[in-house]
Amino acid sequence: MLRRNAFRLPRHPASVGLARRRVRDHLADWGHAPRDPALQDAVLLVSELATNVVRHGLPLEREFEVAVTALADGSCLIEVSDEGQLEPQLRVVGEWEETGRGLHLVENLAAAWGVWSRGRHGKTVWALVLARAGP
Repeated sequence: MLRRNAFRLPRHPASVGLARRRVRDHLADWGHAPRDPALQDAVLLVSELATNVVRHGLPLEREFEVAVTALADGSCLIEVSDEGQLEPQLRVVGEWEETGRGLHLVENLAAAWGVWSRGRHGKTVWALVLARAGP
């Protein structure tokens, strides 16, 4: 069974925590256990992607959209959409830099990730988390 939920949040730092909670709650409601690695990874990924929108989004943009899809095999697709046209890029980060590692985390946790253009309506950054056995 495929289940999907999408919601809009204000482009504000407090929305990052709200995005985490809502994704966690939706996946739990759909049968993912609290210690399910796919749930934990999905929550971390939505946190990173939402943080990117809050920090780097268009100054006049008021909201962004988060979507979570639970696939029949226990995998999850996370999508974060905003009105910006600029695609996020992995960058080299110095040892002492305090920011800039988020996409490296996405790269390491997600089975795949990328960016879908929404034309003049911006972009969607997505990440696929595969179901896997617990620790």
